[in-house]
Amino acid sequence: MLNRLRAFLAVLAVLLLGTSSESFETATAPYTYHFPRDHFAHDAYRTEWWYFTGHVHDASGRRFGFELTFFRIGLEPHASRWRSGESRWRSAQLYPAHFAITDEHAKTFVFCQTLARDALSQGFASQQDLNVHAGNWFLLGTHEERPQMRLYAEDGGNSIDFQVHSLKPPAINGLNGISRKGSCRSCASHYYSFTRLQTTGTLMRDGVRYSVSGISWMDHEYGSDELQPNQTGWDWFSLQLDDGRDVMLYRLRQKDGSTTPQSSGSLIAQDGRVRYLPLRAFTIDATSSWRSPHTHAQYPSGWRIHVDGVTSTLILTPILDDQELVDATGTSYWEGAVDVRDASSGRTMGTGYVELTGYAAPLQL
Repeated sequence: MLNRLRAFLAVLAVLLLGTSSESFETATAPYTYHFPRDHFAHDAYRTEWWYFTGHVHDASGRRFGFELTFFRIGLEPHASRWRSGESRWRSAQLYPAHFAITDEHAKTFVFCQTLARDALSQGFASQQDLNVHAGNWFLLGTHEERPQMRLYAEDGGNSIDFQVHSLKPPAINGLNGISRKGSCRSCASHYYSFTRLQTTGTLMRDGVRYSVSGISWMDHEYGSDELQPNQTGWDWFSLQLDDGRDVMLYRLRQKDGSTTPQSSGSLIAQDGRVRYLPLRAFTIDATSSWRSPHTHAQYPSGWRIHVDGVTSTLILTPILDDQELVDATGTSYWEGAVDVRDASSGRTMGTGYVELTGYAAPLQL
């Protein structure tokens, strides 16, 4: 969700290639999605990501949360792939990737990251197929509107190897093909989600392999000018309710403590129909907080959420307090698995994931 690595990318762009005077395309309305084409890479835009989160369990009921995100960062607008006569060390694209596992039973969290360039075929994102890789981590999918996809990532004794398939059509977030992030014309992204992915495969935690199944969520987003200097970070929520509905909400935070008015969300029905949620259609209130022992950042931890169209007020509780991804680049953020319950009765209503950025340090644009 959004551009998590803006500061990191700016530094890398200067170190590896320098910045280009040409401009990348920006996400503007109206925009019509074409699937499966829009599952693939969009090199004309500066930033893009394929972002998976989910909850899986083994036969005994041992439950895990996971995140796997592939980023594509354009260093040159409209750059072609390697051409004859050019150095094979030339880079036009960067491919950072993040991978995390939350082990509810052991109460542990592990985070891994990698970075590949397109030079020497270290990383790649195809514009013709759903084929993304960063080193030996990869996302592969069939050529369909609702593709069969395989996710793979590993680091030491931790890995996932999942097959996923969407139970719903792509959910288009925002209005007129764009998800707005501010008042300017180009302050937007193209953003859609697979909100309910049937998931099976194997997960390895600390060298122990588990056969697991469950449900996941995928966001695919691309744009070039989403965030503005007056914005410090965001709170993002994906909720999969037991009644078959799904909810996505994001709230952009500004330096003066207010919320960017263009913040919004989506309510996705059991049959996949999407209802756009403007900021006035939902409320998000933190119920507690947690201070990181790693970065000393103080994050909200637990939320009370009301969404127009959902009768119950929802209580979100992190599975673990410490699900902070401490990035070596200094762009640390909290991204964690949560349980969803009814505020009145306490009954379980679903599961979800929450992402919190800009708390360890304001985003540097």
